[in-house]
Amino acid sequence: MQKIYLLTTSAKKLLSYSLKAAILILAFVYIYRRINNDTNLKQFGILISRISRDKAVITMSFVFLLMLVNWVLEAFKWKYVARKLAKMTIWQSIEAVFCGLTWAVFTPNRLGEYGGRVMFLPNRKRILGIFAMAVGSFGQNVITNVLGLTALIWFAFTFHPINYFLAAGLSLAAIVFMGFLLVFYFNIGWLVSLLNKISFLKKYNRFFDIIGKYKTGELMNIMWFCMSRFFVFSSQYYLVIHLLMPAIPAFPMMMMVFIVFIVQSALPSLDLFDIGVRSMTASAFFIYITDQKIAVVAAVSSIWFINLIIPAILGSVFVLKLRFFDRAA
Repeated sequence: MQKIYLLTTSAKKLLSYSLKAAILILAFVYIYRRINNDTNLKQFGILISRISRDKAVITMSFVFLLMLVNWVLEAFKWKYVARKLAKMTIWQSIEAVFCGLTWAVFTPNRLGEYGGRVMFLPNRKRILGIFAMAVGSFGQNVITNVLGLTALIWFAFTFHPINYFLAAGLSLAAIVFMGFLLVFYFNIGWLVSLLNKISFLKKYNRFFDIIGKYKTGELMNIMWFCMSRFFVFSSQYYLVIHLLMPAIPAFPMMMMVFIVFIVQSALPSLDLFDIGVRSMTASAFFIYITDQKIAVVAAVSSIWFINLIIPAILGSVFVLKLRFFDRAA
């Protein structure tokens, strides 16, 4: 019996090492292929070489630091959201967040981020962790949609004058939708009630019941984390775009950035090809305020590289710490 157990343990170790190796290989192959073929990043290098070196270095250093601030804020948010499941230090939360980013680069719609992050929770809490993480993601989407729809209303009135009644109707629809998102977020327990009414899902209610355990005060705290992150990565876009195209006024620039965020969040994509979606969206909207299409695409590509690719590379270190067969409660 002991011999069988030892063989089983050895097999689990071998499988665990194989899974870790597979994740790292997939991540680095995708990253290498994407960076190696990215002409937008090369174009960014050319554009930035024409700017004062000191100005470029200082700006990009700030952008890099903001990337760290962004993901550390996400780590604090994850620690706060996951506290109903397990206690963790902020460093453990940082490890989980960066590991999730490594998984995210080769999975559709960054779904791997969920898997990579919850693997740092005790085995029996990992499925619950997926639903807990969804609460934080929903909060981030609410911010993106509310500010993005506001920007779209501004865009419609500014660049596409339309019939007054049609404009009023579209604006009202957008405001109602924004209100619905906010009300639904702060009453997220409604989702649990809805899921419990679906017969074939009732047997899984022990998993999604975690969603209903977040009270209004806790949801507000989560929202503050989301708003802080939104401000941070919006600032990154402002710094890079202003570096390359200083003539663009701040207000229309940020409105266009908010539109890019909402369109990009609504479209399914693979993280590594997500840059194509962002570039096309940015080009389509920024053309209304600048004719420097190449600079816009290059700016978006550089931020994508700093915010997603560099953290994914850093997160590969934490993949080695994963415990696929942890039996802890």
